[in-house]
Amino acid sequence: MTKQYDPVPPRKTAFLGLGVMGYPMAGHLKRAGHAVTVYNRTAAKGAAWAAEFGGASAPTPREAAVDCDVVACCVGNDDDLRSVVLGADGAFAGMKPGAVFVDHTTASANVARELAAEAARRGLRFIDAPVSGGQAGAENGVLTIMCGGDSATFEEIRPVIMAYGRMAQCLGPAGSGQLAKMVNQICIAGLVQGLAEGINFGMAAGLDMKQVLEVISKGAAGSWQMENRGKTMVDGKFDFGFAVDWMRKDLGLCIEEARRNGAPLPVTALVDQFYGDVQQMGGRRFDTSSLIKRLPRK
Repeated sequence: MTKQYDPVPPRKTAFLGLGVMGYPMAGHLKRAGHAVTVYNRTAAKGAAWAAEFGGASAPTPREAAVDCDVVACCVGNDDDLRSVVLGADGAFAGMKPGAVFVDHTTASANVARELAAEAARRGLRFIDAPVSGGQAGAENGVLTIMCGGDSATFEEIRPVIMAYGRMAQCLGPAGSGQLAKMVNQICIAGLVQGLAEGINFGMAAGLDMKQVLEVISKGAAGSWQMENRGKTMVDGKFDFGFAVDWMRKDLGLCIEEARRNGAPLPVTALVDQFYGDVQQMGGRRFDTSSLIKRLPRK
């Protein structure tokens, strides 16, 4: 797939965190015509990115962020996020007044609010912007980006982040993007479990499940998960995609937030336990569709 970039004025940007998501996302920024400096905890990966895309690599988040208009980030969790944002070598220490920090990490709503407040205190701006679409979405530049923060700031940076997105929306104040990502993961958890049970049931009944999926995917049961994971679930292939470890981290955030807001999550909590079973089976890095491995087959 070839990403088409809308013409936008080039901006000086930084990207912090070059994992399976961040590496291609930063690449799309560069291909869209922006000046990009990257930072990664493992310096060799930053150097490799710079060699591949023609951007620059910096030894600290602070140095990467100097004089940038937009600093984007995609790391692992709340603690990782704080480590690249705060402190003497953190991005906030290097950013110029009025610059915007865009956080694509899937983290807690609390840390988004915390960092938004700290950014405001320093004369900076902050948007929490977790993404959905997985590694393939990042590589193809078609991520869905759920944002929280000031709406005018979002509109200002939207043309920049659309370098790797197909949909971006501001959903409310700081933390709203993270809360929307939790909704996304809650919906996925129950859907994948239902898909696993349906496929397992059909195989036990002697059906050709690839044929069945081809038919029912065009009806009311159809979903992204069915279209993209159904056949690999039938084949028992899980060595790709969004890892079980990451999903458990995300569902943990959902369950923790639900304790605060009082929303019951009975199915989500159960599926979280099922993913724990997959981890015990050695499937920590399996795709989330590996829930079907828990179910006995004839």
